[in-house]
Amino acid sequence: MVSSNAATVKEYLASLPDDRRQALSQVRKVIRKNLAPGFKEGMQYGMIGYFIPLSVYPDTYNGQPLGVVALASQKNNMAVYLMCVYANSEIETWFHAAWAKTGKKLNMGKSCVRFKKIDDVALDVIGETISKMTVENFIARYEEVRAGTKAGKKKAAKKKVAKKKVAKKKVAKKKIAKKKVAKKKVAKKKVAKKSTKRR
Repeated sequence: MVSSNAATVKEYLASLPDDRRQALSQVRKVIRKNLAPGFKEGMQYGMIGYFIPLSVYPDTYNGQPLGVVALASQKNNMAVYLMCVYANSEIETWFHAAWAKTGKKLNMGKSCVRFKKIDDVALDVIGETISKMTVENFIARYEEVRAGTKAGKKKAAKKKVAKKKVAKKKVAKKKIAKKKVAKKKVAKKKVAKKSTKRR
């Protein structure tokens, strides 16, 4: 995989040959038009990326923003990476059926649609696919998948232990508070008894 050192999307596009810049710019336009609110565009892993900022969702497995789509110029082709397809079996089924209806040949790995010219791309299908994914349901799907991994199970177990500790502390605090109330009541009764004796 070819990775760029460009710091911005503009720099990345400017570094490409004219034909590739024009092709990727067209796909980028479709992505930006259909992307749900909350996703951000920027450079990620040496490609143009569309992701959930860490300020919105910081709890990722590698400390990097969760990417939903990426766009890149590789050595032998261009590619659009649709993690929203890879992460969702319903969208994946729909995507393959919708692309087949266009009559265009699909050259695809798990998430990456490879193409050599813009005419190879079903832009309307790309756009509709992206529009199906919101920040909320992408996070939900990510958490669902992560929960099934060893790391996810360990994390869930730690959360349970932490919750139990918090619950125990709350119970202990309540007991202490009840004891304090009981002591105050006893003290008040003693004071009341002393005052009645004096009379």
